[in-house]
Amino acid sequence: MIFSYTFTVQHYRRALRGLQAPLRVAHLSDLHIGFFIRRGSVKRWVEATLAEHPDLIVITGDLTDSGRRHQVLPTLEELGRLKAPLGTWAVWGNHDYRFNGYQPRNSPQGGLSKRSNANPPRVPMVPPLELEQHLNQQGIRLLHNQGVQLREDLYLAGVEDWWHGEPSAEQALAKKPDSSASLLICHNPDYLYQVPRSVDLTLCGHTHGGQVVLPWYGPAFTSSSYGQQFAGGWVNDPVPAYISRGLGLSTAPMRVACPAELVIHDFVPLKIE
Repeated sequence: MIFSYTFTVQHYRRALRGLQAPLRVAHLSDLHIGFFIRRGSVKRWVEATLAEHPDLIVITGDLTDSGRRHQVLPTLEELGRLKAPLGTWAVWGNHDYRFNGYQPRNSPQGGLSKRSNANPPRVPMVPPLELEQHLNQQGIRLLHNQGVQLREDLYLAGVEDWWHGEPSAEQALAKKPDSSASLLICHNPDYLYQVPRSVDLTLCGHTHGGQVVLPWYGPAFTSSSYGQQFAGGWVNDPVPAYISRGLGLSTAPMRVACPAELVIHDFVPLKIE
């Protein structure tokens, strides 16, 4: 069992259209609290995040990896220490639906239906409302195709998971002022093809950077319909985005040539000549 392991802190600086003042954003993704990740690792991630003094903290899905409450709930108290002036915001990832048993959205509430590997992706599931309540108690807010005006010059939007939710960037961006910079958070980068080009930057996770990177092949498994295209890092096609390698791990307790990462984005106003 892995309780604590190495991760890196990556710093990036980028100009953002519409921004009027500097903005530091801490981007956490794919914590996968549960089977392999417990309180020890999360405590270190939280401490590293707070040491960077971010203005805003975002978590791009897969906060959990288990439906066993005794594995998840005590560790959420550590996440509750994530505080920033503009708040801590998150979206669901596909693994978060495991918390209530991958319950199909059209099934009666209370009828537990386990998802098997034979089920295809993009099956709408009942969202883990109990998990959201616990996160809210810790000061972490979920965005469900919603947006918030965090500063006069900054609009944050978040969409549901591409596989198990019903994501709508248009709905999330409906109240955005034309003059504000826009950040969109989503879990799965496959959704980037649905993101309007008016969004200044999208932050994603999901692919783990492949989790295992082979010297003759590259990222071994990205859980993406586009292979290695969205394995991790910066992309500009189809829209500008950063795809985090994530902090946790899933399926197997190992990372090979693919270190976990906490990402710190320093955004500055775009100078127009």
